[in-house]
Amino acid sequence: MAFNATLQIDNGTAMITLTGELDASVAQAFRDTIEQAAAQNASRLVLLMQDLEYMSSAGLRVLVFAKQKMSSSVDIYVVGAQEYVVNTLEKVGLHNSLIIQESYIPLQPS
Repeated sequence: MAFNATLQIDNGTAMITLTGELDASVAQAFRDTIEQAAAQNASRLVLLMQDLEYMSSAGLRVLVFAKQKMSSSVDIYVVGAQEYVVNTLEKVGLHNSLIIQESYIPLQPS
């Protein structure tokens, strides 16, 4: 399945729906979408991954880029990711800087 990244911004929340297979050949498209979200000064980034079938190390690099590109106060959510994607995020330690959820439930400020 071809990769697609669709950005919607609502009330300062950038939601990117990812579908298909995210590998090195399409990672730049994902990175461009992250840059669009950052340019909108989003206060929250939500990555909807329910329909993402595959993510290579190039996709992981874009997630690291997203963390660097967005303000340090921006929470990044990974929502509905396949089990192998979550396992990979845990193995490389990205789960410590992302909020991983089955469905999108914004965290309340402390």
